[in-house]
Amino acid sequence: MGTSEIIGLLGVIIGPILGALGYLWGRVKGLHKDNIAVREGVQALLRAQMLDDYNHYMEKGYAPIYARENFENCYSRYHELGANGVMEDIHKKFMTLPTTYQGTGRRATDPK
Repeated sequence: MGTSEIIGLLGVIIGPILGALGYLWGRVKGLHKDNIAVREGVQALLRAQMLDDYNHYMEKGYAPIYARENFENCYSRYHELGANGVMEDIHKKFMTLPTTYQGTGRRATDPK
């Protein structure tokens, strides 16, 4: 077997392997891009939920225990995804809300 035959044989063997590796690399890059998009989408949804809860319960002046537990769960997941910033301050303020109504006057939206 001559040198040219060996090089030809290597081309037949290595060509498909390189093609498969190129395909796999493209798939990995695509999946990574998809993963980032899903992560950022989940972060946006968690942030929107926490801001909605924050505004709702700040207006009421208190947050029942179930609301605090839900907010803490959302914040923990949000934090695990690597997002922080403004939500850290919102989290601290939310967690300082009392868990029961503390007002003396009554409004139509206050609990009975």
